[in-house]
Amino acid sequence: MTYISGWAARGARQKLEPYSYDAGPLGLEEVEVAVEYCGLCHSDLSILNNEWGLTQYPVIPGHEAVGRIVAMGDRVKSLKIGQRVGIGWNVNSCMHCHECLTGAHNLCSKAEPTIIGHHGGFAERVRAHWIWAIPLPATLEISSAGPLLCGGITVFAPLITFGVKPTDRVGVVGIGGLGHLALQFAHAWGCEVTAFSSNLAKAEEARGFGAHRIVSSRNSAEILKVANSLDFLLVTVNTPLDWTSLLKTLRPNGRMHVVGAVLEPLAIPAFELIMGQKTVSGSPTGGPAVMATMLDFAARHHIAPQVQHFPLNKINDAIAHLAAGKARYRVVLDHVDRTDFGVRSI
Repeated sequence: MTYISGWAARGARQKLEPYSYDAGPLGLEEVEVAVEYCGLCHSDLSILNNEWGLTQYPVIPGHEAVGRIVAMGDRVKSLKIGQRVGIGWNVNSCMHCHECLTGAHNLCSKAEPTIIGHHGGFAERVRAHWIWAIPLPATLEISSAGPLLCGGITVFAPLITFGVKPTDRVGVVGIGGLGHLALQFAHAWGCEVTAFSSNLAKAEEARGFGAHRIVSSRNSAEILKVANSLDFLLVTVNTPLDWTSLLKTLRPNGRMHVVGAVLEPLAIPAFELIMGQKTVSGSPTGGPAVMATMLDFAARHHIAPQVQHFPLNKINDAIAHLAAGKARYRVVLDHVDRTDFGVRSI
């Protein structure tokens, strides 16, 4: 039997505890990765607390894992032992449906999330199909790379999917874990960038991330001052806002794209869509090819999350820190040189 040790929750809103599980034999197309760093994402909190009704306990969270391959099946292609890779929201997909064959593996109906029915990266090791183990550019800062594998791809993929141009004017709603990365990507993409934030104390930081203009997301009058000015509006928050006013910021043929998991239905006025020929859409993460492109782009333009580090054995402190809204702007768990499981980084 092959045991992997990690930190698991056995029920909703329970603290994580040391936990070992039998991972079974390694699949022919699987790799096993010794985790060095793993980001802590708000989606981990949602899974821990079963906010989406999908959690299977006990669960080891962590879907922004960075580490080196220590074992691989006989049918693994392109990768090698010792190579540093990243694993994001998914660890597998069917590889033969229309979505997989066209590169949209993340939209596969049989895609396997890293932390739903599968144990994630808050562990000494994590497994994935080799296609979902994304090689990391050598020039990328490894200790802060983890959040790019979920937060980064979530805000980067829409730029490609919807053909955002360097000449476009882009708005980013929410300057948090997703939004601070979206500002950096949109700025490096060449766009004029407007940041919408409920906390104007973040204005200088937002400008540092690439925003040219700051607008209060809680003040409808301020939002309406930038009406008819944006081509693309990326919503990264998970809270209800004045959607009518935000839609008015779009120019004709503009798009409001939602990547924040807003649980309440969005109140969208039909006439605002019809008269301006506007679009509202949403998306999850991205496929492996787009993830690789995102990592290359981030390395080339020196885009990195602003992170706070916690040692893995302080995982419950890290979760409390994130849940209290204190993260600036992403949290990373350090596995390197830890002795929690008697395992050293390779």
